[in-house]
Amino acid sequence: MRDSRAGLNAVAVSLLTRESAINEPQTMSAAVLTDAGDYFDLDARREGNVDEANGREEADLVYDLGATVSGTLNFNRLQPHQAALILAYGLGAVQTSVAGAGYRHTITPLAGDLDPVRSNPSFTAAQRLGRTIAKRRFASCFVDSFSLTFAADDWVKASAEIKGSGLVANTVIEEAVVAPEDTSSLTLSGPVQGATDQERLDSVQVVRAVIDGSMQMAAVHAVSADDPAVLTIDPLGAVGTDTTFKVLYSPPEPEWASFPERLTETPLRVSEACLYLGGSWTGSEFVGGEPVAGALRSFEWTCANNLSLGFTACAGDDHAGLCLRGARVQTIKLTRELRNWMLQHYQDANETFGLHLVCEGALFDDSHRYAVELVFPRLGVLSAPLTSDGGVVAEAGDLQVLHDPVHGTVIAAVQHQLITLAAAGPALLVDGEALTVDSFIVDVKSF
Repeated sequence: MRDSRAGLNAVAVSLLTRESAINEPQTMSAAVLTDAGDYFDLDARREGNVDEANGREEADLVYDLGATVSGTLNFNRLQPHQAALILAYGLGAVQTSVAGAGYRHTITPLAGDLDPVRSNPSFTAAQRLGRTIAKRRFASCFVDSFSLTFAADDWVKASAEIKGSGLVANTVIEEAVVAPEDTSSLTLSGPVQGATDQERLDSVQVVRAVIDGSMQMAAVHAVSADDPAVLTIDPLGAVGTDTTFKVLYSPPEPEWASFPERLTETPLRVSEACLYLGGSWTGSEFVGGEPVAGALRSFEWTCANNLSLGFTACAGDDHAGLCLRGARVQTIKLTRELRNWMLQHYQDANETFGLHLVCEGALFDDSHRYAVELVFPRLGVLSAPLTSDGGVVAEAGDLQVLHDPVHGTVIAAVQHQLITLAAAGPALLVDGEALTVDSFIVDVKSF
């Protein structure tokens, strides 16, 4: 039977293949483990006609202007491929190199726009709701903002706010069938999803018709395996007058509704992370700086793209055809025990400095580990108020990520294996074309 438990939800994304153009859905390459409360929702655009001379005091009509999509992805035990998803689509420029039995993705902010209607690359997502209730596919999903959080004695966490164009496909449809009111069977135009009697019965959700001036629901007892399918129902009326039955059901699912295998990698713990404050980025390595080890209470990096969706000519009347970025803003909140005066001095002197954070997990071969690494070549202190935290003096630094004229604002790296993608070895996809492990550099299209 249909089951609405949130733990049965599932999310799949085109992790390894970005969309070649806006509203051009890609094949989902992996299911990802998200919080049970994460959903992609339609933000309907509706207008009443209260401003028109409709002969009435109030509106009597609602205009359908399509919808956009919003959603949240929360990764409360961050795995490297989850970090790759939000960083690659949130920042936009990716280079990939082979790292032993896996890969290392170097991710930086994309300068300018990706194409005339997209500032950032977009991915395709799909969500299953409960067990067999419905599946939806969402084209052109964009990472509007994201954050990575490292708090003492905890898992590394990440979250992302998603905006989508509103081009959506569903596995549930409604079909109108004209039949007598007293009928005990309805014949659809095609088959119903499901290999067993119970699965087909679960696929038929609602049968309704207007009988004697009111909408009534019919109980469904059986659904045949025929093409077209025949539904056995309780009659709704006592006469043979034709009426229109509306059947809400799932036909055989399209290919996109077959979710791929879920990726599973070692989640990262903050105890595996090291943060270095001060020092500088040379272009190939971070030099100098002071380690913030036991003094670190929390580190949170937030990036806001300030994306704006637009409904444009020639893009379709029910979904957006443009998604452009406003001013990208990155900030860091750093809380640590006050063991020296360095951060306070940076604030007093309005001095800029670098920051390096590396979090390495389990080995996936003899010498390479699952890892997330962040380099900020140039930061400034907005404020660093003193506080008490657990009985010790601490400082809560509010840092501004600044553009370095040579190295930009941030260099992020994700290292992992993607062991479940292919039996013969993992592959990266560029607009649908596979790159083998012999390839070294992949351009921005990697994601």
